[in-house]
Amino acid sequence: MKRIDEMGGVRRLLLTHQDDVADHEKFHQRFGCERVLHRDDVRARTSAIEMQPSGLDPIDIDDQLVMIPTPGHTKGHAVYLYRNKFLFTGDHLAWDETGDRLYAFRNACWYSWGEQIESMRRLLHYRFEWVLPGHGRPMRLTADRMHEELERCVAWMARRT
Repeated sequence: MKRIDEMGGVRRLLLTHQDDVADHEKFHQRFGCERVLHRDDVRARTSAIEMQPSGLDPIDIDDQLVMIPTPGHTKGHAVYLYRNKFLFTGDHLAWDETGDRLYAFRNACWYSWGEQIESMRRLLHYRFEWVLPGHGRPMRLTADRMHEELERCVAWMARRT
């Protein structure tokens, strides 16, 4: 945490879903950061989180950051789009290096595969160049290519219902 201190600390901690919230309290105590987690994923250990948006509509966290609810992996999963360029995807979406494509984790979908497909379809309304997943490596493509890959991913998902 010393290195984070040296870089200026943490203003906001963006939590994508309930099973990846380790140390959120430590970060809050150390940096006084605001934490964000969709209300549908709040549990006893996250009940004190400052910002708990609900529903399926996108939420403007500030003028450069949008929380996009993406139920599927969990009921309250959300992704975060920063500057219409960087998509922090948690466990919703990643790059599959083996298949050289965007990928959703069918075997790690704890809530609803059908809702995850619908959530993925809603992402088609956004443009971004980067996918920054909770698992796997970051991937950068042109916005047009990323959109094509997302369409391909949605079609792949629909065939696995």
